[in-house]
Amino acid sequence: MLTIADRTFDSRLFTGTGKFGSLPVMEEALLASGSELVTVALRRVDVHSGASDLLSYLRHPRLHLLPNTSGVRNAREAVFAAELAREALGTNWLKLEIHPDPRWLMPDPVETLSAAEELVKRGFVVLPYVHADPVLCKRVEEVGVAAVMPLGVPIGSNKGLRTADFLEIIIAQSQVPVVVDAGIGAPSDAAKAMEMGADAVLVNTAIATSADPISMGRAFKLAVESGRMAFEARLAPVAAEAVATSPLTAFLD
Repeated sequence: MLTIADRTFDSRLFTGTGKFGSLPVMEEALLASGSELVTVALRRVDVHSGASDLLSYLRHPRLHLLPNTSGVRNAREAVFAAELAREALGTNWLKLEIHPDPRWLMPDPVETLSAAEELVKRGFVVLPYVHADPVLCKRVEEVGVAAVMPLGVPIGSNKGLRTADFLEIIIAQSQVPVVVDAGIGAPSDAAKAMEMGADAVLVNTAIATSADPISMGRAFKLAVESGRMAFEARLAPVAAEAVATSPLTAFLD
């Protein structure tokens, strides 16, 4: 099980709610994935709407909402969005996202650190989306965030773990859970992240834009479970040269 702040999860697969072809498909895919924590952008939520509203498809005892501040451009806007989310959705959990450039969607490290410090002071459980920068991850950890969420590659690109070398450093030095976020494009990427020792992964685009999101959600569930199992079993060491699996024995002499 995975514990973040005051909450414990059986699943180490976190999921997003964007880009699905329909809300019913989104609901089925999330349930098939076994995910227990789902992110939702506050700007997509209409708390006054009827049955067609996004939230009506997320009302399952197993699913916990993680509002995110996607779309904000600086720390001031992030804090404002966080307060709105807490009021509207009744949760102090928050995925902190600040990416001022709409083309590349790169997280702003300076504004993210500033916002994280202020939001922690205001009682939020903050999970910041950041670059795979070991120094930055330690800095946000030091201000009291509940986990760090370094990117694998640019968000939505499905290119996989291009930042693996830095992720390994972050995982090795972190005293809070590490959730690999953004760019995971295949179940094998998720398994690799878990084999490296990541505490969880967050996947959205790779599930939502696949030909069969429901089956893909199930595939990611199995990949995360197998990757974690492999990490706990401790992978065999890598050798620089060939090593016989059946060493020569005396009867061959």
